[in-house]
Amino acid sequence: MPAPSSSEELFSLVRKSELVPAFRLDAFLRDHPNAEQLSTPRELADLLLGSGLITRFQAEQFLQGKWRGFTIGKYKVLERLGSGGMGTVYLCEHMAVCRKVAVKVLPTSQAHNPSALGRFYREARAAGVLDHPNLVKAHDIDQDGELHFLVMDYVDGASLQDIVTRFGPLAIPRACHYIRQAAAGLQAAHDAGLIHRDVKPANVMLERNGTIRVLDLGLARFKDDIDLLTIKYDDKNVLGTADYVAPEQALNSHEVDSRCDIYSLGATFHYLLCGKPPFPGGKIAQKLIWHQVRQPTPVRELRPEVPEAVQAIISRMMEKNPEDRYQSLREVIQALTPLAPANLPPPRPEEMPQLSPALVMPTTPSVTVPRPVPAPLPRRSSQATTLRPPVAPESGRVCTLHSVTPSPAEQATPRHLAKAQTPTDMELPRPSTAVTPVQALERARQTSSSFEFDYSVWMIALLSVVIGVGLTIWAVLR
Repeated sequence: MPAPSSSEELFSLVRKSELVPAFRLDAFLRDHPNAEQLSTPRELADLLLGSGLITRFQAEQFLQGKWRGFTIGKYKVLERLGSGGMGTVYLCEHMAVCRKVAVKVLPTSQAHNPSALGRFYREARAAGVLDHPNLVKAHDIDQDGELHFLVMDYVDGASLQDIVTRFGPLAIPRACHYIRQAAAGLQAAHDAGLIHRDVKPANVMLERNGTIRVLDLGLARFKDDIDLLTIKYDDKNVLGTADYVAPEQALNSHEVDSRCDIYSLGATFHYLLCGKPPFPGGKIAQKLIWHQVRQPTPVRELRPEVPEAVQAIISRMMEKNPEDRYQSLREVIQALTPLAPANLPPPRPEEMPQLSPALVMPTTPSVTVPRPVPAPLPRRSSQATTLRPPVAPESGRVCTLHSVTPSPAEQATPRHLAKAQTPTDMELPRPSTAVTPVQALERARQTSSSFEFDYSVWMIALLSVVIGVGLTIWAVLR
């Protein structure tokens, strides 16, 4: 479909997509009555974006004339987080439970490639067995037509690669703190029998709260399994990233052990402190050779304020011979602990990605329902509070209870709330007809009092008869 030529056409596309509930679009038009008369579609897109109705990714798609394909399986696409050789990652929202996740989609061009498909499903298997705060966990893998997609934790943050590229090398305590967290996550992966094989700054994410998350297990292998995928499809290729690959991995990628991750993490440590990899420049083949035969420029020569202890840790992590390195990341963590501050402030806001207003503001105001107060016994209130059941509409969803009285926006009869019908009389709670213990005692007391009253009347009447008979006999005998 061609790109919209007017604001009115763009607004029509947004309405057709059903990404935004109809009642919210109607409310938007009431607040901005001249929105459809704006001079260009871009101005309307910016206004919709600023109002929190659509995201940047969605706005760009609408400006290209696209209004379909905003869903992947049961997930609604919100933003595009990044892309690489193994696929594109989107920020999505589950359409039923309103939970944000990261969805990695295998390119359709690779859907019939047995090597790419095998690695994609192996990544799902690898990430699915992990459960550690410094690792990204996979929750599901599914297929929608020709789209194969992996559902993972959404990490609200930026990669260390991106942060160093934009703001320069990190402070020394900060770099030590982040590498220590990454080592903890990778050690958990090693304990689970996984070798990452692609540790690099781009695969180390920093969340807004300061937590490090290691991601991307596309090249991971289980150390107890024979790496049939690598042997069959990449036996002649080097797996990993040339700037950070261990020397032994460049020679034989399918027989490396966990110590290759220690080397790559050391090279990542070097990058965080110096702003460049251990061997900058050169072609890929040259880098692979330099990792095997050259020593990188010491960090202290590039940054003299780096302590000797930090230099010693990096040098040992990047030893050419695996036997000369730390033998586990637990040793790295132990060495870094005195150098890494226990409490580090969270990253600066400018280091984190700027989210679309639609991702940081609520889509529908939440309504607090007061707790019902029980009526005192034995009286019962004849009024009952009716609540709509929680509804998860297709978009603009807020999984909260709504009050009975609809707002002016809801009175526009939105399609997504049509399913929330008022309960019928059969569904409403009815007053119980059972006799309570209090009521039973009251009735017994009333019954006993009534019986005693009747008994006394009969006794008086009988006494009166006896007296009358006695007086009569006395009169006769007299």
